[in-house]
Amino acid sequence: MNDVIQLNQISKKYGHFSLYELTFGIKEGYITGLIGPNGAGKTTLIKMMMGMVQPDQGNIEIFGKETSIKNAEYKDRIGYVSDENYFYDQLTIDQMSKMMAPFYSQWDKETYRKYIEMFKLSPRKKIKELSKGMKMKYSLAIALSHGADLLIMDEPTAGLDPIFRRELLDLLSEHIQDEKKSILFSTHNTTDLDRIADYIVFVNEGRLVFNEMKESLPNKYMLVKGNKELLDRDVRKCFIGIRETALGFEGLLNNNSEEARYFRDQTICEIPTLEEIMYFTVKGSALHV
Repeated sequence: MNDVIQLNQISKKYGHFSLYELTFGIKEGYITGLIGPNGAGKTTLIKMMMGMVQPDQGNIEIFGKETSIKNAEYKDRIGYVSDENYFYDQLTIDQMSKMMAPFYSQWDKETYRKYIEMFKLSPRKKIKELSKGMKMKYSLAIALSHGADLLIMDEPTAGLDPIFRRELLDLLSEHIQDEKKSILFSTHNTTDLDRIADYIVFVNEGRLVFNEMKESLPNKYMLVKGNKELLDRDVRKCFIGIRETALGFEGLLNNNSEEARYFRDQTICEIPTLEEIMYFTVKGSALHV
């Protein structure tokens, strides 16, 4: 199984924020979710993949070749979607598309028109007149219209209404049926990834927490709910993260730990959602409500 993206010992420092020696791969032919709270480093990672930001240390390979400002040919095979606006506000949708088309060797005018109609976008409308959701739809139309082998999407569902959001996830699931196509989907909304992701990369405070198949995560973690009388200082330290209330507690444990075996007989134990895994990992300590 090939990696369409490979990060090797990537580090970057921005003021008080840093990425620390990140090494992981993104599998070809799958949808990989990149998760983490706001400020975790997701957008910085994606900008480095796109050559917008250079790492202080390490290198990134896409399609087996190292990325750099001088070696930008790989971008021809990438469809990039971001919630930031990189278009010229004074141009219409049609004018902007005509400007962008020559940069892509596989630009398909008919495919582009199909998505413009599907997304209900007016070709004569100026970019500055588009809502945030409409700009996202336009960005998607561009990304899907030049035969890209890799979609890199930074918060692609931001600003979308619930109906189109669901339609987009269905569209991405169909897109990936071609086993040579790959998608990297960055979001802090894990419900999107619950539906479509094959792999999950979790970053927090600039560090890699895990890179796992989504289906394997329920076997690695356990959500425990019980009476506070079961807790003491040493037991609390066993939890990845714990939340306490006046009525009891809930916390995340490694499924194969001795504590997990103990709590199975004493508490309610559940399979955690992706959101719960991220929540308790980020918190990492007791929350008193």
